[in-house]
Amino acid sequence: MKKISVLILFMGTMLFGQSDEKILITKALDDWHAAAGSADFDTYFGLMTEDAVFIGTDATENWQRDEFINYAKPHFDKGRAWNFTAVERNIYVNGEANIAWFDELLDTQMKICRGSGVLKKVNGKWKIAHYVLSIAVPNENVDELVKLKGEKDSLLLKQLKMN
Repeated sequence: MKKISVLILFMGTMLFGQSDEKILITKALDDWHAAAGSADFDTYFGLMTEDAVFIGTDATENWQRDEFINYAKPHFDKGRAWNFTAVERNIYVNGEANIAWFDELLDTQMKICRGSGVLKKVNGKWKIAHYVLSIAVPNENVDELVKLKGEKDSLLLKQLKMN
């Protein structure tokens, strides 16, 4: 009986710890999105790891952090970054509570998008290490979308296969 009580206490502590971490992760992600919405450059990039990767909606947008900074800085400087608000989010945390991954649906100027990524705990704070943004396309519109982007994709595929 004593072993079962200890096991229940241990599992409760693990679950409580996971919940605390998820609250902190939610805050980091919400603060990150809010920083973009208010064009707060320092906060936005401060919430990313030094080796972060940002993958945008265009097939050519696979940026290492410094490349992403170069792309984003003019938008932030104009006070017109992007405005994403999470409307649904799932967060998963590893057993050591130092790596987390998530997916989220976002309300954006592009309508519904999906974000997904990985966070690392760095010096006790959660930071985005990898983020993927994609435009959500209803299945019934996929054929229309494929036609719309077909020519550009064909040219890019040809270029990529040559490299």
